[in-house]
Amino acid sequence: MKRPGKLGVLPGSFNPPTVAHLELAQAAAAHVDEVLLVVPSVFPHKDYSGATMEQRVGMLESAGLTIPHSIAITEQGLFRDIARECREHYPVGPAGPAGVRLYFLCGRDAAERILGWDYGRAGVVQEMLQDFELLVAPRGGHFEPPSEFRHRIHALELGGQHDSVSSSEVRERIARCQRWEHLVPEPIVELVRAIYS
Repeated sequence: MKRPGKLGVLPGSFNPPTVAHLELAQAAAAHVDEVLLVVPSVFPHKDYSGATMEQRVGMLESAGLTIPHSIAITEQGLFRDIARECREHYPVGPAGPAGVRLYFLCGRDAAERILGWDYGRAGVVQEMLQDFELLVAPRGGHFEPPSEFRHRIHALELGGQHDSVSSSEVRERIARCQRWEHLVPEPIVELVRAIYS
């Protein structure tokens, strides 16, 4: 398999995958050669509950994503650790910048969390953004990166109206017996119903 020159990395709980996840991955295809959907087994900012790891991967496999993509499971939770693991499978070649360039895909809320996270020491954000770049979608508003990072953080334009859709909303609607089917990719509606109902 040919190594991509630009790899988009989309970590998420995918509990369940939503139309917003797919829209984010599809939009990234204009910037990267392949999208890697990463399902962490631990999360630094949320509990692990709901669908099993196998069910989440199964939903992603069945979601109908039409761009070049792959799915991975990781025991890491932070972007910097996921990036390190990606480098083991998509290494930067001996030519350095001629190797794979990593782009993490996220919404405005995640970008703000990444830049504001307490990593235990100064300079971690600068180090991370030397290793990978961010493609940021306007989730709940436009994201204006700090001036020192503008060359490594790029806007990702979305075509749909899904910036407020979340996995939490899907689960809450299912629990309240409200309409939810339009919030997940059509190919996995019945799978989501079987897992969460």
